[in-house]
Amino acid sequence: MEDRRQDSARQAALDYHEFPRPGKLEIRATKPLANGRDLSRAYSPGVAEACIEIQADSANASRYTSRGNLVAVVSNGTAVLGLGNIGAAAAKPVMEGKAVLFKKFANIDCFDIEIDQSDPEKLAEIVCSLEPTFGAINLEDIKAPDCFIVERICRERMNIPVFHDDQHGTAIVVGAAAHNALRVAGKRFEDIKVVSTGGGAAGIACLNMLLKLGVKRENVWLCDINGLVYDGRTEDMNPQKQAFAQNSDKRELDEVIEGADLFLGLSGPGVLKSEMVAKMCKAPIIFALANPIPEILPDEARKVAPDAIIATGRSDFPNQVNNVLCFPFIFRGALDVGATTINDEMQIACVEGIAALARTTTAAEAAAAYHGETLTFGPEYLIPKPFDPRLVGVVSSAVAKAAMDTGVATRPIEDLEAYKRKLDGSVFRSAMIMRPVFEAAATATRRIVFAEGEDERVLRAANAMLEETTDAPILIGRPEVITMRAERAGLPIRPERDFEIVNPENDPRYRDYWETYHQLMARRGVSPDIARAIMRTNTTAIGAVMVHRQEADSMICGTFGQYKWHLQYIQNVLARDGLRPIGALSMIILEDGPLFITDTQCHNDPTPQQVADTVIGAARHVRRFGLTPRIALCAHSQFGNMDSYTGRKMRDAIALLDAQKPDFMYDGEMQVDAAINPELRERIFPGSKLEGKANVLVFPGTDTASGVRNALKMCANGLEVGPILMGMGNRAHIVTSSITTRGLLNMSVLAGTPVAHYR
Repeated sequence: MEDRRQDSARQAALDYHEFPRPGKLEIRATKPLANGRDLSRAYSPGVAEACIEIQADSANASRYTSRGNLVAVVSNGTAVLGLGNIGAAAAKPVMEGKAVLFKKFANIDCFDIEIDQSDPEKLAEIVCSLEPTFGAINLEDIKAPDCFIVERICRERMNIPVFHDDQHGTAIVVGAAAHNALRVAGKRFEDIKVVSTGGGAAGIACLNMLLKLGVKRENVWLCDINGLVYDGRTEDMNPQKQAFAQNSDKRELDEVIEGADLFLGLSGPGVLKSEMVAKMCKAPIIFALANPIPEILPDEARKVAPDAIIATGRSDFPNQVNNVLCFPFIFRGALDVGATTINDEMQIACVEGIAALARTTTAAEAAAAYHGETLTFGPEYLIPKPFDPRLVGVVSSAVAKAAMDTGVATRPIEDLEAYKRKLDGSVFRSAMIMRPVFEAAATATRRIVFAEGEDERVLRAANAMLEETTDAPILIGRPEVITMRAERAGLPIRPERDFEIVNPENDPRYRDYWETYHQLMARRGVSPDIARAIMRTNTTAIGAVMVHRQEADSMICGTFGQYKWHLQYIQNVLARDGLRPIGALSMIILEDGPLFITDTQCHNDPTPQQVADTVIGAARHVRRFGLTPRIALCAHSQFGNMDSYTGRKMRDAIALLDAQKPDFMYDGEMQVDAAINPELRERIFPGSKLEGKANVLVFPGTDTASGVRNALKMCANGLEVGPILMGMGNRAHIVTSSITTRGLLNMSVLAGTPVAHYR
């Protein structure tokens, strides 16, 4: 059975690399090449203009070519992790994988370059000759001590960052993990004894990093396959090992491990025995990083030291020391400021950024990627997970700042906060488009009640609100359930201490609520008994009553259940004093910008007046995002060429709008391709009132609008913000069951914006 599973896994891995096309990378053009004009600009004669500019000033290569965002992943395949000296060609799948990680985590383009050269000086010469092509060099899987020679020569001769990730990437992540492990243990770098196994590139780099962080040289004991590295030893020595030689009569790991605070293993399986762990100090820190089998398995270590703080290189144990936490983001920061090198200060900034991020509340996106794992800072969560989307913003901006502070940045960034927001926007696709709304919401503190307060997404959104906004969340739900789920999710927030709570089962305002609801609904067939039951069981109705009673400024519901069901209760309670739901507006963020779709939820078959009202509401809300509304009323008919029901409806809506003379662009009826393609629209209907590409599509019914919305989400990788319930004075919004935590946070900020800002 086990053999069959292994064979199946092996074949799956091979299929992954072979199909549907070999390898893991491809090259795509970033500029159009559709006609002769494009060709004349991309190549001859237009390309000469860029060449002349670069010849005049080589720094212009980062303006006119991809060099400023291009990294070479270089290896000769002499020390591939877990495989050894397999040669340059066999190392290519690994280097392609590294390039994919650069792209995935930091949007850095890479070429993997495998060089069949074992002489370190000749290898360095080849790498140095690549400088005109690349903005930085990532050396990978080169055996020690050759890697030290190659890196030294390249750093001396090249005026771009050269970074041997096996050394420094590992050292940075180990440094971050050690930083937080000592915090958990209540110790300081200056006071600890470190025992390390493994005198290779990664091991030496990790020890050097610990020295930079404050560990005293005399407190470091390095062992390798031949035992302790000591003064006078000649066997298997090099200058890098010699720097850590101890003046001691001890020779074996078992002798030097006594009283150690930190064991750092980058050697092989089973090197650290449980009886050795027993000799270490209380709450020992054990970094057993050999892969795939560590120096000691966590369960074995805890048999003799239950309080041990343990990290490994494996993903199936807590605290995986993974270089992907470092290298994409240190390169991102270095490239963006045009750094000429990656110096100690930049590396330490990376250490501190990674460590600090682990001590903050876990991102909802990371929690979703690692569902079921406890991601709360402590012995089993010392460093962030690789899929924590905040890494690029926090770490890269810290690295960029360090580069500028130390004078190695050739293109300093004036506004680091804006730079961090831009980086966040590259992973949180809604971040940039939501910025004006966040800024408007910051001018007031509004109370936002969440009807489904027990949902983990709501809990994470409430926590994010407290961290990122001035608004006050109110949660409807049972306090014991909310507390239990917050603890399970690793969230620091607690009911009553951090936010108000409404307990449907036992709240002192219960009588006031059911009497209010009965008063509003008495002539709609709601008896006192029904009102009491609804105020015990229907959290949407409870939230609406709170807003009606001015105990909350806005409500959010809909994380489960049907949209129309929630809308019914919101209408019953809040559709008063001129407020009425006129449509649901969804913003879909696509690769080339946002596209608004309406009405996706409210009116199955709206009247022309309802369509016109939807258009006016959409224009108002689009402006909230700092955008100029360009609205297309869509139907199967194109400017009257078909006498269809939907065409007539949209023409009638246009007439109603024309009579009001609104101050925004709109036109119709038209098909979606004409709305999106101005050239096509001009051929069909020259002189349209709509200029450029439409950013709002208004449809004649919810079936079409909702279908387009879902198609863009599922087929075009669109990210939805909304739906925004228009016409209710920002007093209520109904989300959909597929909404994420980030989506709920965005909706809370929309709800937190005072009406005066957009109406």
